[in-house]
Formats: sequence, C-alpha cells, structure tokens
Amino acid sequence: MKPGLDRMRPLLPALLLAALAGCAGAPDKKVATPPARALEELAKIPDAVPKVEPKSELGNMKTYEVFGQRYYVLDSSDNFTQEGIASWYGPKFHGKKTSSGEIYDMYAMTAAHKTLPLPCYLEVKNLENGRTIVVRVNDRGPFHDNRIVDLSYTAALKLDMLDKGTALVKIRTLDPRTHRRGGAPVQRRASAAADGAPVEGRALAAADAAPLEFYIQVGVFADYNNAESLKDRLAALAAPIRVDEARLNETSAYRVKIGPLNNIEAADELVNQLAPLGIYEHRILLE
Repeated sequence: MKPGLDRMRPLLPALLLAALAGCAGAPDKKVATPPARALEELAKIPDAVPKVEPKSELGNMKTYEVFGQRYYVLDSSDNFTQEGIASWYGPKFHGKKTSSGEIYDMYAMTAAHKTLPLPCYLEVKNLENGRTIVVRVNDRGPFHDNRIVDLSYTAALKLDMLDKGTALVKIRTLDPRTHRRGGAPVQRRASAAADGAPVEGRALAAADAAPLEFYIQVGVFADYNNAESLKDRLAALAAPIRVDEARLNETSAYRVKIGPLNNIEAADELVNQLAPLGIYEHRILLE
C-alpha cells in the first residue's frame, strides 16, 4: 500500500463512502459527488510505480470467454499501445476480488484490461485534456463493445473523467526495467463536480491535447469493391460513412470508417446498431 493511501484511510470511509452509498445500484459514473475534501485527498495519491513482478497465478489463462466473446491473453506486454475509449469502475466492485485474485481497491491507481498479462503497468493519457497517469493492471475488463480500459475511481478522478464516465485515451505499457517517469506534478483544476478541488497530473501544452474527433473503423480490405460493399451495408446508419485508402505492410488497403464523430454516447449507439448488420469487429480510430 502506498504511503499516501495509508494516510487517507481514516478519512475516506467517513467522507467518500458515505457519499457513494446513496447511489447503490446506479451505474458507477452516476455516483454522488463526494465532498471536495475527500476528492482533494484522493488527487494526492501517487501514480503506480512500475516494478518487476511475476505473472499472477490467476487471470493469465491463454484464452477465456465472457458474454459469448472470446479473448486471447497476450504473452507479453512489451511495446503495447492502444487508442480508444476508457471507462471507470468504483463502489459496486470495491472490496471484491479482481481476476488476478487481488482485492479491488477503488482508491488505488489500478486498471482492468481484456488481454494484457496481469500484472503490468500502463501510462494512460486523456487525449481530451492532456492529463497523464500511470496505473497497475490487475483485473480483466471492461467487457463493453466500445471500451479498451477500465480505470479505478482515483485514476479516473486524476484524469478528470468522473463526470462524463468516459474519455478518449491513449494507453501504452511501461517496462519496469527501464521506465523512469519524469516531470514534476502540477496543480490543475478538476471539473465543477469536484468543487474546484485540485487534481494532480503532468501538465501538457494545450495544443498537445487532441480534439474530440474520432472514427469507428469497421473493416479493412485489400479490394476496394469489398470496402464499397460494406459501406453500402451501412447506408442506413445516421452517420457519415467513408472509405479511405491507407498503406498497411507496404500494400494498399481500404478502411471503412464511420465518422468523424465527436460524442462518445453517439458512438456507443452506432456500435449497438452494428451487430444486427452482421458486423462484430470494430475499433476506435483517432486521426
């Protein structure tokens, strides 16, 4: 347990859990706003510090199935990067076992991922505001068609995504043998729901934060006609559909994309319409 977290234990049950308890059964992102003092203390919890650890005895099976979807766990976390939508999970799971067998602590800097080996360490950058954190992955999830990582309550707070519940992010794994985190933490204002409580995170230039614009990629084809055929199948969707040429492995390919989009809720609704059209493979594409 980190020193900062130990110091806060007497405070959190009284201030934070009391505020959250009133929303039992509601989605995590709809929980009541805890007192500003509790949020301010949570924001001081340091990021996870990467260290060399053996693979967990639990949670690292080669393949597993959830809700009819099969997932394949990676042998290594080396050089892994991914862009997409992050979500967070909190009081509903607090105190329960994670896939690795550890107890989920919503106040710790942890995360869940569907295929990365457990444990490993991730740098998570909120592309909407430039904030960056480091978390330890010790759980499986999120099992939602349109999410790539589930963050703890504190991790989501430090990325300033509690109110929305989601954020466009870029994640990359960190090698504990070589990682050295630089840059001093700075004070940045949290959302209005945090009553102005400061949130720590490495500040990046405003220009470094990507605009909220993305695509849902639903297919990549070597043959242009096949790409156009899929585009025609999507004509009923209330969103722009386009076919773009790209270079993949030194050859031409044609990407079928929905967008551009600037709203995660709208993207979720479009994803829900893909399965009835026989489309099950898709990913968020940031450009």
